[in-house]
Amino acid sequence: MSTKSLQLILASVFFVLGGWCVIAPGSVMALGVRPEYHSDAPIVPFLVACFGAQALISGLFAATAQFTRITFLAYGIALLPFFAFDVYFYAVRPVLTEVGLLDLVGNIVMLAICWLGWRRAPAAA
Repeated sequence: MSTKSLQLILASVFFVLGGWCVIAPGSVMALGVRPEYHSDAPIVPFLVACFGAQALISGLFAATAQFTRITFLAYGIALLPFFAFDVYFYAVRPVLTEVGLLDLVGNIVMLAICWLGWRRAPAAA
């Protein structure tokens, strides 16, 4: 698999999960967040959609940039705090539902892609 294909898979995680947040923020809240943390405040769907828009921008960069070994390494390292977030907000302070753990699944996929890309990509010129 080429590094460009790996980049597109990485981008697809951002596009799918971020797109879901933009298109159906209420669904993300209803399925991904435990009921005791729901809010009827009108700002909530707006914030979820903003989160999704940021993910879409990240996907755009992942899909169009020229990745090197360092790029895959940096992306992989940058993902690590998100694992702590997912564990904390699922196991320690249970905000996320099992569906909310799709974020964790996405992060695992992206970390695996970063590892594969790091192994296959050329060094920076």
